[in-house]
Amino acid sequence: MPAGTLYRGREGMWSWVAHRVTGVLIFFFLFVHVLDTALVRVSPEAYDTVVATYKTPIVALLEYGLVAAILFHALNGLRVIAVDFWIKGARYQKQMLWTVVALWTVLMLGAIYPVLGHAARELFGS
Repeated sequence: MPAGTLYRGREGMWSWVAHRVTGVLIFFFLFVHVLDTALVRVSPEAYDTVVATYKTPIVALLEYGLVAAILFHALNGLRVIAVDFWIKGARYQKQMLWTVVALWTVLMLGAIYPVLGHAARELFGS
């Protein structure tokens, strides 16, 4: 393999890409959140209208996606810190990535009811 292609198409590259994508998605959420919160100072009625749209099942799915992005970004960030600052980090980066994926999966399964429970009750009644 030529120099500089160690991670091409492998776990390290995909975790790098996912870390950047989740970071951008979180930034976009924060940007929109600041804008819609600032709307309360401009027009409280418009703010109430915007907040009412957030109570739909589609937005609940987006919230679940936000939880997924934040959890992955945080867990992978801890893995990156371990790779950078632990003397054996680079040697175990692949195992640590799969640990992050497993932990993320367990936490996301645990987040289904708290995050999507309201949307399910709205759609199917309770």
